[in-house]
Amino acid sequence: MLLVTGITGHSGRYFLQELIRNKYEGPIRCIVRENSDTTLIDNSGLNIEKVVGDLENQEFMDEVMSGVNTVMHIASIFYSVTLTRAAVKNDVKRVILVHTTGIYSKYKSASEEYKGIEKSIDKIIKESNSTIGLIYLRPTMIYGYINDSNMIVFIKMVDRLRLFPIIDQGRNLLQPVNGRDLGKAYYQVLKKSNIMSGDYILSGESPISMKELFRLISQILGKKTTFISVPLALGVFMAKFLKVFTLGKVDYIERVQRMGEDRSFSHKSATEDFDYEPMSLSEGLKIEIEEYLKKVQ
Repeated sequence: MLLVTGITGHSGRYFLQELIRNKYEGPIRCIVRENSDTTLIDNSGLNIEKVVGDLENQEFMDEVMSGVNTVMHIASIFYSVTLTRAAVKNDVKRVILVHTTGIYSKYKSASEEYKGIEKSIDKIIKESNSTIGLIYLRPTMIYGYINDSNMIVFIKMVDRLRLFPIIDQGRNLLQPVNGRDLGKAYYQVLKKSNIMSGDYILSGESPISMKELFRLISQILGKKTTFISVPLALGVFMAKFLKVFTLGKVDYIERVQRMGEDRSFSHKSATEDFDYEPMSLSEGLKIEIEEYLKKVQ
């Protein structure tokens, strides 16, 4: 049996669409929230069992893992320890964890917690002498849906501002990945039963500088945008001032700091091992911007 978490989320829905498109055979157990929209699940035509529960509840996770041989964990990295403990207890053969490239950040607040989680997972497996297969999938900045928390913010800003501030000439590199490509990648890994362990980055087609990204968004929107470079130090200062002014309610310090950090990573291993081929950024942006424009018109 396949256990899936986060299937009603953004990339999870694209994964479900891949299961449907490929007519996945075999039982699937999905953990959902009580208020989750399960329409796609209900109309999928697949052999899916829905279970409502809390991923933080160890007793629940131990029970729901019974009879499972493969796990696709798309929900938050912060549930991975509880899930892994349950998987080991139930002798699950393979666990695929969707984590993050944030673990590679030079800023401790962005990476130390993620590193701590993965150290805990390694400790659980080591201390139990488990032979479980553990696969990490690490998406870069995810975009591709109208309410994502990344690209849609940039799209709205470029749409509204004709004078656009960018940090340090916008030279830092990004490699955003579309949620549609993630759904395909999850399915490709699932079907490659010979892959029992690995650490794979799931990035976009190629790197792009922050400035070029904003220019591309502006071009697709049909806007004329003038970019003004802001020194990183000034941007951080303003973010700190905003945090103090709002009594800590608005904290963009780390977000601004990371605008001076390259976040581009090669997906060569994923391409070699399971034929991962992401779409171009321009193609993905056109889809998202079209959805955005329909919503605001």
